[in-house]
Amino acid sequence: MASEYSFDIVSKVEHALVDEAVSNATKEIVNRYDFRGSNSAISFNKKEETLMLVSADEYKVKALYDVLQTKLSKRGLPLKNFQPGKIEHALGGQAKQSIKIQQGIPQDKGKMISKLLKDRKIKANSSIQGDSLRISSKSKDVLQDIMALLKEEDFGVSLQFTNYR
Repeated sequence: MASEYSFDIVSKVEHALVDEAVSNATKEIVNRYDFRGSNSAISFNKKEETLMLVSADEYKVKALYDVLQTKLSKRGLPLKNFQPGKIEHALGGQAKQSIKIQQGIPQDKGKMISKLLKDRKIKANSSIQGDSLRISSKSKDVLQDIMALLKEEDFGVSLQFTNYR
C-alpha cells in the first residue's frame, strides 16, 4: 500500500526575534548622532501585529525604518512580511509610520500557489487550511520539486516549509 507524504507551507514571523530587533534598533538610535533630540521611537504591538515608528520628520522616520530593517534581517526575519504604511504627520510636528506584520498565508496567495501547481500539472494535492497550505503526494520527490519551484517564485510573503512527513 502506497502511503501519502505531505508538508505544510506557512509564513510566520517570531515575536521574540522582532522584540530583539526593536530593542537593538532602539539602542542604536539612542547612540546615533543624527537622532539626538529628535524623540525617535519604535514600538511593537504584539496583539495588533504592528510596529510604530515615530520621529521628528519624514527623513528620520525613513532612517528609523532602515535601522530596523537591518536589525530584522540580521535575525533572519523575512522582510517581505513587513508591510510599511504611508508616513503620516502627527501632532507636535512629528511624523509616524505604521508597519503591519503579515502572519500566515493570505487566502488569495494560497489560491495562487494552488493554481501554480495545477497549471504545471504536478501530481500533488493542495488544500488551504486557514493561514497555511498542506501539500500531499505519493512521492517524496514530487514534494521536493514543489519546494524548489515555490522557492523560485515570489508570492509577496516569505514561505516556510514545516511538518514534512
